[in-house]
Parts: sequence; C-alpha cells; structure tokens
Amino acid sequence: MTDWNALFKIGLALFAIVNPIGSVPVFITATNGSTDAQRARIVRIVALTVFLVLVSAAFLGDRILEFFGISIPSFQTGGGILLLLMAISMMHAKQSGIRQTEEEAQAAAEREAVAIVPLSIPLLAGPGAISSMIIAAQQSGSFWGHVQLLAPVTAVALLVWGVLRLSVPIANRMGTIGINIFTRLMGLVLAAMAVEFIAHGMVGLFPALANG
Repeated sequence: MTDWNALFKIGLALFAIVNPIGSVPVFITATNGSTDAQRARIVRIVALTVFLVLVSAAFLGDRILEFFGISIPSFQTGGGILLLLMAISMMHAKQSGIRQTEEEAQAAAEREAVAIVPLSIPLLAGPGAISSMIIAAQQSGSFWGHVQLLAPVTAVALLVWGVLRLSVPIANRMGTIGINIFTRLMGLVLAAMAVEFIAHGMVGLFPALANG
C-alpha cells in the first residue's frame, strides 16, 4: 500500500535540500552568455542528471553501505548531521561548502560540462540529497518501497527543470532578498528533518534512549 504522506514528506525534504530556487543566481552566472536554446538544453541535462543521481542513491545506496560495513543507525546519524550543517548554512542564506566550494563556483562558467558539474553535482544533487535518499530507501524496506521513491524524485526533478527554465523571471521577480528569505525557510524545514534523522539514528545506536 502506498504511503502518500511518507512520500510527500520525502519529497518536501528533497526539495528543501536541493533548493533549486536558492540555486537560481548560481545557474544564471554559470550560463551567462548562453543562448536560450543552449540554456534550455543545460536545464534538461541538469534535471535528468539530478533524477539519475537520486534514483541511483535509492537503489544502490544500501549496497554501498553494506560494502563499507556501515550500519543504518550510523548513517542516519551522520546523514542527519550533514543535513543539519546544510540547514544552518541555508538559514544564513549562504551556499554551503558541502554543496559547492568557492573554487567550483568560480570555475562554473568556464567548464563545458557545466550542466553536470557543478550545477547538478554537487550544487543540486549533492551529499545531502544523496544521504536523504539512501535513508529513505532503507526506511522503505522493500523493492516496491524503493520503486515508490521514484514519485518524489520525479517531482523534484520536474521542479528543478521548471525553476531553472524560469530562472531569469524568478530572479527578476524575487530579487536577492526574496531568494534569501525562501532559502532561510527551506533551511528551517530541513533543520527539523535533520534533527529527526539524528534522533532515529541515536535510538538505533543506543536503544536505551527509547526507554529513557
């Protein structure tokens, strides 16, 4: 049976982490000088890459954890801390260094593969989004649960496509202040979800906490 509430929650977390609206200024800078056709092609590549990276994380993440001998509670705790750091940075309306370093930002406009690096990875589908998908896949439990994760991933990829396709009008309408306010709100949502991840992980690592 499909748990639409859980899928909505996962989709909301992914949207907060990916934060395509907060990435609009970086996208505009990275595609400066591109024609409309070129920018449209870059947007399609970015959305497709984000989709493929997140789907790969959902279906292959558990095998990666098994290979390195990492327990689910440990990954939940570590992933939650990573998301919390990103959330703190977002609440200060800054691009987290976890997502994109200054060197990557400066080199963005100089790379031919700008659609994939750094726009898709690590700016949008970065460690935070990948960690979130692996945790969601582990919590889903079954193969059908993994398949259901295609719904929020597809929705987020389509939102990435739509937001970046309208990046110039969005930037003109919202301005820097509007984008910063939205980023702070998404950071607050992400912080709450990060604390929940950490709490679940700590209970898994220390079962006595659940009875305390």
